[in-house]
Amino acid sequence: MTAKAFDAIVIGAGQAGPSLAGRLTAAGMSVALIERKLVGGTCVNTGCMPTKAMVASAYAAHLTRRAADYGVTLSGPVGVDYKAIKARKDKVSNDARGNLESWIAGMDKCTLYRGHARFESANTVRVGDDLLSAEKIFLNTGGRASVPDLPGVNDISYLTNSSMMDLDELPRHLIVVGGSYISLEFAQMFRRFGSEVTVIEKSPRLIGREDEDVSDAILSILENEDITVHLGADDISFARQGNEIAVTFSAGKAPAVGSHVLLAVGRTPNTDDLGLDKAGVQVDKRGFVVVDDQLRTSVPGIWAMGDCNGKGAFTHTSYNDYEIVAANLLDNDPRKVSDRIEAYALYIDPPLGRCGMTETAVRKSGRRALVGQRPMTRVGRAIEKGETQGFMKILVDADTKEILGCSVLGPGGDEAIHCVLDLMYAKAPASTLARAMHIHPNVSELLPTIAQELKPLA
Repeated sequence: MTAKAFDAIVIGAGQAGPSLAGRLTAAGMSVALIERKLVGGTCVNTGCMPTKAMVASAYAAHLTRRAADYGVTLSGPVGVDYKAIKARKDKVSNDARGNLESWIAGMDKCTLYRGHARFESANTVRVGDDLLSAEKIFLNTGGRASVPDLPGVNDISYLTNSSMMDLDELPRHLIVVGGSYISLEFAQMFRRFGSEVTVIEKSPRLIGREDEDVSDAILSILENEDITVHLGADDISFARQGNEIAVTFSAGKAPAVGSHVLLAVGRTPNTDDLGLDKAGVQVDKRGFVVVDDQLRTSVPGIWAMGDCNGKGAFTHTSYNDYEIVAANLLDNDPRKVSDRIEAYALYIDPPLGRCGMTETAVRKSGRRALVGQRPMTRVGRAIEKGETQGFMKILVDADTKEILGCSVLGPGGDEAIHCVLDLMYAKAPASTLARAMHIHPNVSELLPTIAQELKPLA
């Protein structure tokens, strides 16, 4: 069978794939874009867009219940129409996917193939009955929820971050297994919708990659909303109990019994069924495609972008991967993965914005450092909004005055963090932030004040 020849093949139409296809076709190249599920990948279909639409609904419900705190009276109790919430979420997601499909369809010299791609050699890929070839192939296959091999897990019906999006009814009692970013967003969201919520985490604290003060503050935020949190779970197992599900989490303690179980314990790259061995593409022990600093794989002519390469698990890192690949291929601009600064957010309310190093990482580095911190109870904008949970913290190198990292847990923390992130990219010293005039009243206006009050990190 003769292969259909293209200049490039892009496998996966998530965040990086369509953008790269757009750049390549604009440069005059013919491109085969392959997607076996829905264009837009995790972000558009089961991740950022639908979940943040639901977070917005949850925030509206929470704020309405607090109306009396602001001197606002309601004529009746606050109700939640979960079907309407789901419909709104679906519209946000469907509209975004529709716009993306229209953009792809309008790309000159781009052919969209719907099906499962598998390598037959280093430059040939089969999609159903079609055999495609190209000298340049780009992987953008994303990841999926990991399902832990725990006792009884196959005896129950469980949810993942993807199947949660298809729920038509509000869980009576949602048990969330996992205490990290995705799990905590769902936990708070469904508690605000009216579900009873229990979080079970095997580690001694939530979101273990964060500093202890951040973990402690987030635990307090969740518990203030009557979310039950069990930490240090060392004996997790599942069993049917009538129409309910019993989750055992520690020997000698009564199991948590709920109507629904969400497994949110990590992600697995979608690389195990691509025939990568036939192409000679190397993967690591966790299944991530091994790439260099410019996202080239072990095989010349094959690149890997997004969640499948283990260099980041966020929409913004995936898009930045596309930018790095395009810059090197098309712009003679030698951009590298190592140029970027780690940055992300946790979208509970209030949100956490994070960039650079944590305090724990700074201590491990052995460098002398300065730290500045301020609770939201001393931030005028937070007080005015009646949202004073959380704090801000900045870390600075004591010798070079380089900003090393920042955490903003509080109102608008996911936005305010960029004040510091952009300065870090500019390699500006902390004195630049300290001398900046920010707008009042605003949460970020206190960042310069913090930079003026730095003290040695003990």
